[in-house]
Amino acid sequence: HVWVFIWLLKRKSNMHFVTFFKTLVGKQVTVELKNDLCISGTLQSVDPFLNIKLLNISVQEPDKYPHMMSVKNCFIRGSVVRYVQVPPEDVDTAVLQDSSRRTADNKVEK
Repeated sequence: HVWVFIWLLKRKSNMHFVTFFKTLVGKQVTVELKNDLCISGTLQSVDPFLNIKLLNISVQEPDKYPHMMSVKNCFIRGSVVRYVQVPPEDVDTAVLQDSSRRTADNKVEK
């Protein structure tokens, strides 16, 4: 799996990553929160603040978080996300690298 480091994303231009995450809508992802809770589910949406909506969720450690067993869908505030794990076959690194390169070139020209 590919881990996306949210703290790094927030330091860079968010729009590239919001666009990237929007291509993953309908895909299975795992979100690790800063409190170590890992939630897997189907990505429903993501906004410019990197807030995430997941459907049909499951928790990786249900014994540790029994209160989450009754939750089916959730909204995760972007500021509490540590990592997002996405399937490698859904990541087109060439597109991300090209987009980052264009952004860097634009900053140099200014």
